[in-house]
Amino acid sequence: MGLLLSGLLIGAALSPAEAEWLRRSENIMGTRVAVELWQTPGRQADDCADRVFDEMRRIDALMSPFRPDSEVSVINRDAAIEPVSVSPELYRLIEKSLEFSRLSNGAFDISFASVGYRYDYREGKQPDDDSIRELLDNIDYRQIRLADGRIRFGKPGMRIDLGGIAKGYAVDRSIDILKRCGIRHALVSAGGDSRLLGDRNGRPWMIGIRHPRRENAVALRLPLDNSAISTSGDYERFFISNGERVHHIINPRTGKSAHNSWSSTVIGPDATTTDALSTTLFILGAERGLKLIDQLDGLDAIIIDATGKTHYSSGLMAPEPSSG
Repeated sequence: MGLLLSGLLIGAALSPAEAEWLRRSENIMGTRVAVELWQTPGRQADDCADRVFDEMRRIDALMSPFRPDSEVSVINRDAAIEPVSVSPELYRLIEKSLEFSRLSNGAFDISFASVGYRYDYREGKQPDDDSIRELLDNIDYRQIRLADGRIRFGKPGMRIDLGGIAKGYAVDRSIDILKRCGIRHALVSAGGDSRLLGDRNGRPWMIGIRHPRRENAVALRLPLDNSAISTSGDYERFFISNGERVHHIINPRTGKSAHNSWSSTVIGPDATTTDALSTTLFILGAERGLKLIDQLDGLDAIIIDATGKTHYSSGLMAPEPSSG
């Protein structure tokens, strides 16, 4: 029993106290956002869930590159012309994004949007090779310059997109809201990014990682509590062109869909980190991705490579395969 949300399936066996769990979901940030929390007498669980969804909508309005009035859209319009003042919240998240860029030597790069904006996955459209070559030099995190609360692009034609980190950040913010509400057992999920508060009232949360090539099937399950987990996969937004899968995870070095992996999952203490690193590891592939993750404290990863083979970081034993 569970809810399939992009790369993750979340659930557990039903218990006699099942009626005490509040579950709600809405479509926000271009994905399915779900909240599940344990209702204790005297607490206003619905009000707490409302605050989570309000926060998700606020962050979407701030960071969506598809909203013309968002801060990110203003940055993309003006930052190559002159420095643009940025809210402290967005400034810090862009700073964090650049830290992941430096950590990964550019495998994670929010300026991928300089080419990525030319893809339309719903319409099955992609830029031709000449267009990619023309735009590729604009993907360069080192040309994103932050100072004194402002951002400036070092090259004309640059764009940013926080899609590889914003959902994880929104999940973390939502968990903070639930903590302030006094909630001790909860899960918040936005697409492939989830964070677990406590356990599932005495049992672990059972998190299933979606099988990247079998719809509604689970590749494996993990028992988790008090942690975050993010999965990036090539099955979320894609189309097939000339027999090749064209998907939304762009390799900054090529301007094209990354093809080293089918999916990558990262487990850690917060969803901002796991979100950014799941994208990073997907692009790096199993060998380089697991080498990176094994150098970082408190993080583990599972990568399903482009042949369908599953690889685990050194801190993980192979979980129980799913029969689903």
